[in-house]
Amino acid sequence: MTVSRTELVQLSAAAAAAKLAAGEVSSEELTRAHLEHIAATDGDAVDPADRSRGKTGLNAFLHVAEEEALATARGVDASRAAGDELHPLAGVPIAVKDNIVTRGMPTTAASRMLEGWLSPYDATVIAKVREARMPILGKTNLDEFAMGSSTEHSAFGVSRNPWDLDRIPGGSGGGSAAAVAAFQAPLALGSDTGGSIRQPASVTGSVGVHPTYGSVSRYGAIAMASSLDQIGPHARTVRDAALLHEVLGGHDPRDATSLKDPVGPYAAEAAAGAAEGGLRGLRVGVVQELLHAEGLQDGVSQRFRESLEALRAAGAEIVEVSLPHLKYSLGAYYLIMSSEVSSNLAKYDGVRFGARTLPEDGPVTIERVMAATRAAGFNPEAKRRIILGTYALSAGYYDQYYGAAQKVRTLVMRDFEQAFGQVDVLVSPTSPTTAFRAGEKVDDPLAMYLNDIATIPINLAGVPAISVPGGLAPENGLPVGIQFVAPVREDARLYRAAAGLEAALEAQWGGPLLGRLPATETLISARTEGAAK
Repeated sequence: MTVSRTELVQLSAAAAAAKLAAGEVSSEELTRAHLEHIAATDGDAVDPADRSRGKTGLNAFLHVAEEEALATARGVDASRAAGDELHPLAGVPIAVKDNIVTRGMPTTAASRMLEGWLSPYDATVIAKVREARMPILGKTNLDEFAMGSSTEHSAFGVSRNPWDLDRIPGGSGGGSAAAVAAFQAPLALGSDTGGSIRQPASVTGSVGVHPTYGSVSRYGAIAMASSLDQIGPHARTVRDAALLHEVLGGHDPRDATSLKDPVGPYAAEAAAGAAEGGLRGLRVGVVQELLHAEGLQDGVSQRFRESLEALRAAGAEIVEVSLPHLKYSLGAYYLIMSSEVSSNLAKYDGVRFGARTLPEDGPVTIERVMAATRAAGFNPEAKRRIILGTYALSAGYYDQYYGAAQKVRTLVMRDFEQAFGQVDVLVSPTSPTTAFRAGEKVDDPLAMYLNDIATIPINLAGVPAISVPGGLAPENGLPVGIQFVAPVREDARLYRAAAGLEAALEAQWGGPLLGRLPATETLISARTEGAAK
């Protein structure tokens, strides 16, 4: 039986793995189908300096690793034919956010500062993906150095939302989310500093996970804010995210913040949550401060309340909880994050590391080379955060700003601890709005920052969280995300709760939310029409 390209790319990772194991399809066929779909939907230009890239496509990928991906796929097929024991996800393709170093591929963090840089080593999560023998399709677009909520701050063009090509796919990991939602890849890796996995998942109708801080190694992730950064999975289903999380998790001696906890039974918990009665007795806390968050869109609020009813109907107990210091988290986060950005990006000076730009005139001194390099290499958003962080860390202001922000962080952590004394998980909208139009907020950083109001507290506290589709907002037909939060080291609870809601909502919808997005036909036709204009 021949399986069409459209059918292949729309398979979940779990379904694709089952077909590979049964010999119904080869990894080479599966990988080639995704590569062809990327070519058909992502945009033509291969020169990063060509700003036309992505105008008629998603621009989700900054680099496509066709030869390596197919070579890995062929190797998996040969091993399977020989009867070798393989990882369950062997042969299932994956995309990687371009701030995770990958040997033999460019790793740019979507910045001119690292344009063309080839990493000599693999991040720990990449080594685990290679060990599982998952073909790496390429590197995905992001806001420069993961600083942004829309992927509009990439040096290599804006990524687009497959639901509406005029809208953003979230950020900073909009490339990974767009690739997964548009069926360019069944799975993707992302990094989450203040919501950079979950917010893109929310606005693209996909699934995104922020694991417990330290439970997935950060070794090889280009640092933005080290006490907040966390690598995690993008997927189209909760089960797929759980399967990838099991690949990524575990202790890493090369990461000083890595926990020694064993990898949890995430896929089993997802299966249990999706089963009939899987949510019975689960205590779900509704965060009141986020239910009435500033700028909450009516359609987001409506879908969230419907999700609560679905949870209640599935047997969960709904409890109201309060996180009284949550209102201070946004300010505390942006002080802590900017301070750590200032420290982490100091090495990109044109002398020790990164691209070098010489001053246009006058003497060539170290100071003037550094100034010219950083002026040319960083975009306005990166410069804004570096300046803010440098000011917050300066003599006379450290305690007033950075020190005070860390005290607020402690209060937020205590709020979560107290809340989890009453409930098993917390729930809220992931983002206060659906995807906004490209260019709508790019010149208003404060409005952009408010998109992270529900996701930022999770990074401050280091607790795990997941975003799952909650339906389409009635006013514009765009995806809404629902966020579950669990206590530290209780990631497995996320998968039970999220899979239970996913199953309940899909039973109402008659299938997955992304099943309403005819990505293959719509994107190809939109790209063709755009190219003809």
